[in-house]
Amino acid sequence: MKNTRHITAITALGVTASLALAGCATGAGGDGGEGSADGDKGTITLGFLPAWTDGLSMAYLLQDQFEKLGYTVELEELTEAGPLYTGLAQGDVDMYPSAWPEVTHASYMEQYGDDLEDLGAYYDNAVLTIAVPSYTEIDSIAELKGNADMFDGKIIGIEPGAGLTKQTQESMIPTYGLEGEYTLQTSSTAAMLTVLGEAIDNKEDVVVTLWKPFWANSSYDVKTLEDPEGAMGTPETLNFIGHKGFAEEFPEAAELVEQIKLDDAQYGALENLVVNEYGEGEEAEAVDAWLEENGDQFDWVVTE
Repeated sequence: MKNTRHITAITALGVTASLALAGCATGAGGDGGEGSADGDKGTITLGFLPAWTDGLSMAYLLQDQFEKLGYTVELEELTEAGPLYTGLAQGDVDMYPSAWPEVTHASYMEQYGDDLEDLGAYYDNAVLTIAVPSYTEIDSIAELKGNADMFDGKIIGIEPGAGLTKQTQESMIPTYGLEGEYTLQTSSTAAMLTVLGEAIDNKEDVVVTLWKPFWANSSYDVKTLEDPEGAMGTPETLNFIGHKGFAEEFPEAAELVEQIKLDDAQYGALENLVVNEYGEGEEAEAVDAWLEENGDQFDWVVTE
């Protein structure tokens, strides 16, 4: 088991980024964690949003692997995508381990792309979705029109700055003519899941914004609504995005992540262990359990 310690939050994210910091940054390599040597290969800061558990899961997997290569790793938690991409572009965050660059985060890539470096995709079938409980008597986004009373005229969303929020508000709602009938209610991923869970417990109808891969699709009794107009966008990849020059600065780390490819079962097992089976404070143990079960499937896995 690797040791962990608290570190001081990075200081150069800028005013906007500072306001969005979740206030927690952790690192293991500096305390002589497994394979860390003396951190002589450099320090890699991984930025992620804890509520977006694809990035959370991959951050802890990469922390384990990078430390075994001899890097020091710091984890930087943020609450919004905008400050995360700002930090990447400025070089204050070294890598975002689960970006959605083709659709969901396309606006951020357009804004900051000249200062970013795509280090490869680890998953190739990510999608944005609209979902309802499995018992709700509609099967398509098109059927939302005229049925606002079933959902109190609300679509329950996540963070205001999320690409999913933008896609829902600017593409899905106008494409299906839902303006005036529905309001997209944004807050946080955790709040959305709370509303979803309470509705299901009470057998009530609710419509939420979701995405795949995401553990909630299997843990909650939900179904994805068909999207005949393609308003939620096409499937995209999940990528490792670094600041410009990452591969030159951290060549072994770049070489490792380029090799990482996960299918649905492999990714789902990792996310479930990190988020559900072990949970907060035991992420390192979750990664250890995943590597023990899945590690022999991959040539890239770094062992002790």
